[in-house]
Amino acid sequence: MTGPTEGYPPHPHIGGRAAALRALAAWRTGSPGAPRVVVLTGSSGSGRSRLLTGFLMLCDPGFRKQVALDELDPSTVPPELPAPAVPSPEGLTAAQMLWVLADHFGLRASRTEDVYVELAALPDPVTVVVPDVDRAGPVRAADEPALLVREVLKPLAATEAVRLLADVPRPLAAELADGLPEGMAQIIDLDEPEWTDPEGLVLHAGAALDPQFGAPELPFTTDPDTRRSLAEAIARRAATTDGSRLTVQLAVRGILMHPDGFDPADETLLPSSVGEAVDLHARRLGADPRTLRLMLAPLALAEGDGLPVELWARLASAVAGEDMREAIANGMLLAGPFLQPVTPDEDGDRTLLRLLHPGLAEEIRAGLPDVRAAQTQIAMALLEAVPEQDWGKADPYVRDHTAGHTLGAGLLPQLLSDPGLFAHADPVTLRAAVEAVPVESLAAPARTYLRTAPLLTRTQAPVGMRAALLETAFIEDGMPEHAAALHGLGLDLPWQTLWSLPVQGVTAVTVGSLLAEFAEPARQAPAEIGDAPADTGTDAGPDAGADTDTDAPAALPVAVLVVPEGTPGARPVGESGGSAVLVHGLLQPTHLAHADPGQILRPSEDERAAAPLALSRGADYLRVWDRADEKVVAALISDTPFTAADISPDGILLVATGRGVKALRILSHGSAIAS
Repeated sequence: MTGPTEGYPPHPHIGGRAAALRALAAWRTGSPGAPRVVVLTGSSGSGRSRLLTGFLMLCDPGFRKQVALDELDPSTVPPELPAPAVPSPEGLTAAQMLWVLADHFGLRASRTEDVYVELAALPDPVTVVVPDVDRAGPVRAADEPALLVREVLKPLAATEAVRLLADVPRPLAAELADGLPEGMAQIIDLDEPEWTDPEGLVLHAGAALDPQFGAPELPFTTDPDTRRSLAEAIARRAATTDGSRLTVQLAVRGILMHPDGFDPADETLLPSSVGEAVDLHARRLGADPRTLRLMLAPLALAEGDGLPVELWARLASAVAGEDMREAIANGMLLAGPFLQPVTPDEDGDRTLLRLLHPGLAEEIRAGLPDVRAAQTQIAMALLEAVPEQDWGKADPYVRDHTAGHTLGAGLLPQLLSDPGLFAHADPVTLRAAVEAVPVESLAAPARTYLRTAPLLTRTQAPVGMRAALLETAFIEDGMPEHAAALHGLGLDLPWQTLWSLPVQGVTAVTVGSLLAEFAEPARQAPAEIGDAPADTGTDAGPDAGADTDTDAPAALPVAVLVVPEGTPGARPVGESGGSAVLVHGLLQPTHLAHADPGQILRPSEDERAAAPLALSRGADYLRVWDRADEKVVAALISDTPFTAADISPDGILLVATGRGVKALRILSHGSAIAS
């Protein structure tokens, strides 16, 4: 028996699933012989999420007080214990999910592998429930659910101090349980005969038809006997294929949205599958099922929280290859049972649409003749929707999710050359999309983005800060034209990266000046030093290299770098050896190999004190601030520790990290972040 047993009432939220609830309660109890890992699976729409939600209600100390537990089947009620950890993976990458879990348990791990070590070292076993694994990831085509199972859930399952319950798509269920000792894991597949729940399916249909729970008052909803008969018929038809809760839900929604002409005694009007629910509803309204499926196609392919209403007709027309505006304008009754409006919290005036359930989206995608071709058409339509090719003016959906659709079309590498996209797109979604592409397929700008993206996502930097990070990264990687393009976005970046030198082992940096008579004429650095190209797209200005007073000796601003002895182009200093000095132009990417360090003039303490900008430094951050009002002008962070920093009286910032040395001219008083 899988429904109510021995006269016990059903679970108030689930309305059945007694066998599955017993298994979950046994897992929660942890009695001898009970599995430590339970994998809950089934077809999309089988009711996994609903079952798990109902079970967690019984695990929540607060909710338990609202339920008459003494009336329920005791074998389906877990013991009263502290609530388990329930980290939701929806929209998260596998890495993000792991750190959410680490934060929940207060772990101090700094590396992935340390998370599992610290979990194993906790004084008491921990209980973790992971729902909706199929909804993981910010980009569908990146296949984040598989990464989550392989990179997070399998190591969790192998950690003896963790009791794990995970709701996993069927193709990944066996993989999660594989390798665990016999009896350690249990797979509950809701589509298998031992877990099916025909009576619960009837109760589900009956509740959806009941005016007490929001259904309209109709002859077949207000009369209890007629309602029960119709619920049984709906459940019976759904059970002929897969017993899907989603099929039942769509059948009821279609009937209630358009009850005219519906005969509850005619079971041919009831669907046996999700796809049939779509097609039957179209035929009942006198429409072509193909038209309805084409209307729903862009929603089935939508990324994120849903598709903006304003883009629906444009993208449907792109997929269909014909004008769908009239069909959508007049088709809300047709499409209504399958839609769910969403209003994002951050923008109450913005309405998004998404399909009612991921299982419905799977059905619509499966019916497309060529999903990749559909994604290509959507990607092209989104690119055409960028006003004047200015990503800053694009709709947020276009800005943040074009890369996801382009990934699905197999065309993402061709898109990854626009600095404006890199700066404006949500770094979490864009990073996930780029990481799904083989590195060897990426051009140089995309590889620069890929190495910078962890800093963008870690800092949650706004667009101006992202542009600043990328500007300096492009200079570091020898792409000055991309750095210059970022200055043309109208974002008022607070600095300009003048040059970058990938010299290793820098322990100190100092700004200074050198009379021209003590320096050989500036020339390009040797190839082994790795200077950026001479043409950086920057203009140091007319006073970059000399005083404009023709009677005064010309002075060249320089950067003095203390480096390990043997560094190409450096001159040894001191009698004991071990260190050397490398002299470099401060304003231009020039190596001054024959400059005499003894002739370099450093700013005096009085000059530094009178300078408008000052510098403060931590291990992985630097702050440049205005002495007059003590406001931060620029805040810099780095993914490698800062080893040295200095700032010239006229605002040229010189910084060294494990990656090398770079000089940035501070331009304005807008705060930003750079690496």
